[in-house]
Amino acid sequence: MNAPPLRVWLVDDDASIRWVLERALRGGGMEPRAFESADSAFDALRADAPDVLITDIRMPFMDGLELSRIVRERLPKTKVIILSGHDEFEYAQQAIKLGVSEYMLKPVSVQDLHLVLQKVAAELDRERIEQVALQRLREQAEESRAALKE
Repeated sequence: MNAPPLRVWLVDDDASIRWVLERALRGGGMEPRAFESADSAFDALRADAPDVLITDIRMPFMDGLELSRIVRERLPKTKVIILSGHDEFEYAQQAIKLGVSEYMLKPVSVQDLHLVLQKVAAELDRERIEQVALQRLREQAEESRAALKE
């Protein structure tokens, strides 16, 4: 059984970064979708949800940290990767508090991003397997309860 493609949302106000990352991630079990702002990604959350959110940290209007906070609250299973051109401890500290999966400094090599995404994909697979096992245990417990009642 093949795993579904990893839905990866790329959020960056720099069009060239979005273009490069989207093309680098296309195929190979990934389904990238690019957004030019955190606001547009936020709007899209009403209809869809990514497996992985890759977001720039500093953007006009809503920044990547605020988008990450919203995603962590609404979609706790979604993994968040922050890209930043700013090597500032305060940003990294806020990202850690939000529970992001990775904090990467720009420029990011495609190879490094692929490695991080492989790690995140393995983590998502492990979590899905654990959820299936937990659901099976719940079903078995319910069947046992029903059998005991009889």
